[in-house]
Amino acid sequence: MLEGLIVKALSGYYYVKPFRDDRSISGEDQAVQCRARGIFKKRGISPLVGDHVKYSLTENGEGTVDEILPRSSQLIRPPVANVNLAVLLFSVKEPDLNLVLLDKFLVHIEHSGLDALICLTKQDLADENDTQVQEVKALYENIGYEVLITSSLEGIGVEQVKQRLAGEISVFAGQSGVGKSSLLNSLQPGLSLTTSEISMRLGRGRHTTRHVELIELDNGGFVADTPGFSQLDFLELGVEELSSCFREFVPYAADCKFRGCSHMHEPGCEVIRAKAEGRIAESRYVHYTEFYAEMKDKKRRY
Repeated sequence: MLEGLIVKALSGYYYVKPFRDDRSISGEDQAVQCRARGIFKKRGISPLVGDHVKYSLTENGEGTVDEILPRSSQLIRPPVANVNLAVLLFSVKEPDLNLVLLDKFLVHIEHSGLDALICLTKQDLADENDTQVQEVKALYENIGYEVLITSSLEGIGVEQVKQRLAGEISVFAGQSGVGKSSLLNSLQPGLSLTTSEISMRLGRGRHTTRHVELIELDNGGFVADTPGFSQLDFLELGVEELSSCFREFVPYAADCKFRGCSHMHEPGCEVIRAKAEGRIAESRYVHYTEFYAEMKDKKRRY
């Protein structure tokens, strides 16, 4: 039985790229169009893009997905398996850097259990005397996140991003206009995708069938743009889980006076103390309180 990686799912078909002997995938190898065995539906499971699968060839040159190998991760939106890394793209200008949205993305990434790479794009538009980019980089690196400053126009940071994506299945996330398509084009010469073409490939075009597809890089990496992460509504996250998604809160929260401390007003809260003493950034704590209030309000309404 053959093994491969599902790189696209569309209209009940799964497109499987075969693994080579060294478990690598080559762009030279064509994907095999496969149907899934009926047993999956009976078990209430479906193959996902990103799945490692066992498949067999049929007489007509197509194939059948026979077995889904164990997953290391699974995202609900977008439905992708075995993702290792979320690349969060935020432009320094046009649109302006939005730290509230960045922290909201990071909450979802932490809850999903993925590694995060923060890419601050469009560095070519930054004012030479503006220190904000370096301050933001230092803030998130101090928390423990990996941050790269990039410019697709000038080639800044592109090679570092590509090295980080090698051999990984990654998801790209960020608001419209931050330069996702430009960075992808810089990462993979010859891709030449416009924003609309990426949207069409990934099922977001107005007149297209919805589907998920991985874009293949020439270093063994695969990238999915992520329409699902644009709908950050906290519905999949319990309010009691929020503080654990702020990774710098975790060591202090363990020492709070009261179990289940919300870190909002309780006496003996070590998170509030750490914030007051400058060990937790003011902006991060403010965003935490905003998200907490938003989640409580949603809980009341739903």
